[in-house]
Amino acid sequence: MLDPKKLEDIAKQITEAIPPGVKTMAEGAESKVKQVLQSQLNKLDFVSREEFEIQSNVLIRTREKLATLEAKLDALEKSLQEK
Repeated sequence: MLDPKKLEDIAKQITEAIPPGVKTMAEGAESKVKQVLQSQLNKLDFVSREEFEIQSNVLIRTREKLATLEAKLDALEKSLQEK
């Protein structure tokens, strides 16, 4: 998920972009923006960098195993054809 510090920075930037008159009307605008932002981001299917790296490594190993198995299958098929 998104780093909480980055989320706070984004919420702060959005809050700073709100005109001053509107800011005074909404107490805690930054925390409300942060809550809305967090809520919307939670609806998305994000994965952490660590999870992404783990799955990438699993995929690499799976591809290697598949290539090995395909080579073995080819060798077996050739030996069967020779008989």
